[in-house]
Amino acid sequence: MSKTINLISKEVSECTKCSLAEHRKQPVFGTGSVNADLMFIGEAPGAEEDRLGVPFVGRSGKLLDNLLLEEMNMDRSACYISNVVKCRPPENRDPKSEEIEACRSYLETQLEIIKPRVIVTLGNFATRLLLDTKIGITKLRGKKYEYLGYSLIPTFHPAAALRGRAGVIENMRADLRKAKEIIND
Repeated sequence: MSKTINLISKEVSECTKCSLAEHRKQPVFGTGSVNADLMFIGEAPGAEEDRLGVPFVGRSGKLLDNLLLEEMNMDRSACYISNVVKCRPPENRDPKSEEIEACRSYLETQLEIIKPRVIVTLGNFATRLLLDTKIGITKLRGKKYEYLGYSLIPTFHPAAALRGRAGVIENMRADLRKAKEIIND
């Protein structure tokens, strides 16, 4: 692969392909090990991520970090964390289709460079996009899927657990254990 993570990150930092670039403080490209066996993909940066330029650093990120350590004995530096879109949508709205398309090549290039054994999608949005389905996360989670030759495990977004939905954290734990099994297989 001729492109490096740093080169793609620089491209993203200068990107003006969609209107999200007009309102961002900074793009949130991704973080972690480029040799990771595990890659998390969320929807889009939130306010704290936009401010700091790092994905999943707010309350959802802290919960993800805790679950990662407890279920996989791993910290975030050993995996790679990114989002479908690299800039924060205003008022945390869902990304629009043209914004997703503007960022799609960046995510695909991240996957080509990192080559994770397992992708864990966080929430409905990232899961539906990668699996090209309208089925919701509640029905999709708990199973392994294939995406571009990678094993994909859908799970809930940590924000769903923070909202106190019954069973969400337990399901996330089970999904992370499934990802760990695939990595260790």
